[in-house]
Amino acid sequence: MQLGILFEFPFPLDRPIDLDRRQLALLRQAGRQDADLAAMEEVQDPVVHTTGFRSQLIDPVAQVIGQRPPQLVPEFREALDGRYALGIHLLVAPAKDVDGLHPLNMGRLLLGEPLHVPATPLGIMALLAEYDVELRGKNAVVIGRSEIVGKPVAMLLLAEHATVTICHSRTADLAAHTREADVLVAAVGRPGLVTPEMVKPGAAVVDVGVNRTDKGLVGDVDPAVAEVAGFLSPVPGGVGPMTIAMLLRNTLTAAQHRRSGVALPGS
Repeated sequence: MQLGILFEFPFPLDRPIDLDRRQLALLRQAGRQDADLAAMEEVQDPVVHTTGFRSQLIDPVAQVIGQRPPQLVPEFREALDGRYALGIHLLVAPAKDVDGLHPLNMGRLLLGEPLHVPATPLGIMALLAEYDVELRGKNAVVIGRSEIVGKPVAMLLLAEHATVTICHSRTADLAAHTREADVLVAAVGRPGLVTPEMVKPGAAVVDVGVNRTDKGLVGDVDPAVAEVAGFLSPVPGGVGPMTIAMLLRNTLTAAQHRRSGVALPGS
């Protein structure tokens, strides 16, 4: 199975890509230390390598500035002018966009016809399914509205017929919303934001937060919530490993599509 590079660059990379092996390439995001940390952990994770993948972390801006290519695609010029994330996502071929962040993939998710879906939301849904958490007709609250977790997981929950509320930094009386949640997903990057009195007894709580503190790695949910909730995913060891597993699943899917010669399945 050959995957090759997961994006189409108009300039060469630091080193040639070995097309005889499956490739997982991660792009560094300018000014995002949290994203860089996650990317480095994914590249270095032993699970990635034991599955036969070759991984590589790439800084596209450094490549551009250092090599001074004769011309850049318009999307990359736009990226360098400040719209970095959108510019990078537009450079990624949608069929190889295993992060699911290309506008085409995000649009397909919204329309209920997903190709590649962001890995963390997929991992969240897999956890809920594994523990037989009922979603149909239930109240689901997502704290966080990021493109990589909050928005896509809300769409996935909606597709399973949950009644979904998205909360964020401007939400008034957050606890009033969370106390009504049968399923609560916390993904904001604020240590211990969700406390026991904010949780409905018996609720399924998924902690997506990964916060490095003096006390070590902690989530967005106070561990004491376990005394109230019916289910609580641990940090670390909960959503994180599922994210890596779903990223590899997306990569295999992309490889299978490429091998079969299908640029965009369903198109």
